[in-house]
Amino acid sequence: MPLILDASPSPPPTPSPPAIEVSPTTIRRKEHHESDVVIVGAGILGTSLAITLARQGRSVILLEKSLKEPDRIVGELLQPGGVHALEQLGLRNCLEGIDAVRVKGYEVIYYGTEVEIPYPANAVGGEIPEARGRPFGGEIIDSRRPARRPRPEGRSFHHGRFIQQLRAAAMREENISLIESTVTDTIKSWTGQVVGVEAENTKAGRKDIYFGQLTVLADGYASRFRKEFITHSPVSKSKFYGLELIDADLPRSMHGHVVLGQGAPVLLYQIGTHETRALVDVPEGTPTASHANGGVKEHLRRVVLPSLPKCVQSSFERALDDGKIRSMPNSWLPPSTQQVPGMVLLGDAMNMRHPLTGGGMTVAFNDVLMLRDLLSPAQVPDLGDTERVKNQMRTFHWRRKTLTSVINILAQALYSLFAANDPHLRALQLGCFRYFQRGGSCVDGPVGLLAGIIRQPLVLFYHFFAVALLAMWLMVQASPLWRLPWTALSTVGVFWKACVVIFPFIFSEMRS
Repeated sequence: MPLILDASPSPPPTPSPPAIEVSPTTIRRKEHHESDVVIVGAGILGTSLAITLARQGRSVILLEKSLKEPDRIVGELLQPGGVHALEQLGLRNCLEGIDAVRVKGYEVIYYGTEVEIPYPANAVGGEIPEARGRPFGGEIIDSRRPARRPRPEGRSFHHGRFIQQLRAAAMREENISLIESTVTDTIKSWTGQVVGVEAENTKAGRKDIYFGQLTVLADGYASRFRKEFITHSPVSKSKFYGLELIDADLPRSMHGHVVLGQGAPVLLYQIGTHETRALVDVPEGTPTASHANGGVKEHLRRVVLPSLPKCVQSSFERALDDGKIRSMPNSWLPPSTQQVPGMVLLGDAMNMRHPLTGGGMTVAFNDVLMLRDLLSPAQVPDLGDTERVKNQMRTFHWRRKTLTSVINILAQALYSLFAANDPHLRALQLGCFRYFQRGGSCVDGPVGLLAGIIRQPLVLFYHFFAVALLAMWLMVQASPLWRLPWTALSTVGVFWKACVVIFPFIFSEMRS
């Protein structure tokens, strides 16, 4: 009888991992470069819009010419209205881990005299309702207790770090393909509808084509597509020259600082625990900044440095000696309606204002918030329905004005006063500072507008002309009796100058 040996049982076969299901939409996006939306520019607006649309189930291709951390000298201060919008978009966590600094308001320094203008605790006249019990980035409150609103807060930070946080959030979305590629042209059908873009992938050495039912061009202040699609061109009459101060001793911590003196305004605000940004406005044709007088660097040393608070001067001088001075044009571009089928132009490519008031990112995030509703699948099931999209973008153009017209007009008007270059403007500048010194609603109103909290253009109109009337009264008070007839004529000139300053910007916002 043969001997039978019991063999040890063989181990069970290792189960293969379940196949990952890839949706047809993902295949079309990744293999065929077809999507619901193609967005050009992974900056503030482009990235946040991509995330927002992707979370609504849209397939998104997001194109950016360089995914390296940007290094810019603006886009570093987010007003409370922007913090609130960021939270509503579910992106507040992007402010974490970047050494962001809390901002509680502003300190205005007029020829050495300081006045604090904190963000208002109880803004009225169109304030944003609280979101989930957290008002404008402040502390959590219990809705069961009587409403006690803490003062809202903004955030300041290194622009590049914040952008990288937004891009990281985009890369975590399964409905987004973030691609490093330089867009060179739009692609149009025979009817003139934009159906996608052509891009050059320099690393791979090839050209690619990306198709979308809707193409969003958000390629920033230096947009290469703006001239093709809108009639307005940016107007730039000055530049910001930026320095990074190390361990600067600011007069008031957690506040932005506006320094007013003989020249154009200077902004100072922290962007990290040890870093402070200094932005110096230099208008075109400034004599002390000419090459004959040693250029901008000598202007900063001879004119700007002595006008700064004593506590800041040493760090400013060290930064000057370091020599890393960068510049950026300060541009004005009024908004335009979007009527090109298959395409919309957004962000700084479509609308810019002077960065003095730090309103750009607040406008961008609130635009995305509005587009989230207007272009939602419930409102626009098919983004290829160009007539429906055009109607929604026309609604967007007018609806956004409750906030953007306030920020746009305020930025341009305030810059005109703060960069005063004639006697009437200097009178208005003094009137503005004395208005702030009165405190109460004279501070809460203007800074509530600036912060993106108060969203009523008429409130801006009221405070601007209250400043003008106060400036006129100050002139009368300071005038000897024998000069009153001439002073009366001068006050008429001041009022006329106030009208000349603000009404062109009001009219530009009323145009379509």
